[in-house]
Amino acid sequence: MVTLGLVIAKVEGWPLGEGLYFSFVTGLTIGYGDLVPKHELSRILAIAIGFAGIVMAGLIAAVGVQALHKSLGREEISQN
Repeated sequence: MVTLGLVIAKVEGWPLGEGLYFSFVTGLTIGYGDLVPKHELSRILAIAIGFAGIVMAGLIAAVGVQALHKSLGREEISQN
């Protein structure tokens, strides 16, 4: 996400801090709308950041659920 944010900042002519801010706001699917990419490449990269953020949030939630199950001493649920 950091790399994509820096690329978007370069393409859009934004300061590097704004590119990083944009990538994290987009990756966390917050989307304030204060920074909006205008170029087609930036928009495509923003979509990629959004999808990556959704996947990352899902993985973090799954790890948290598994840790909770382990800490409570529950066995894994069988698929039978």
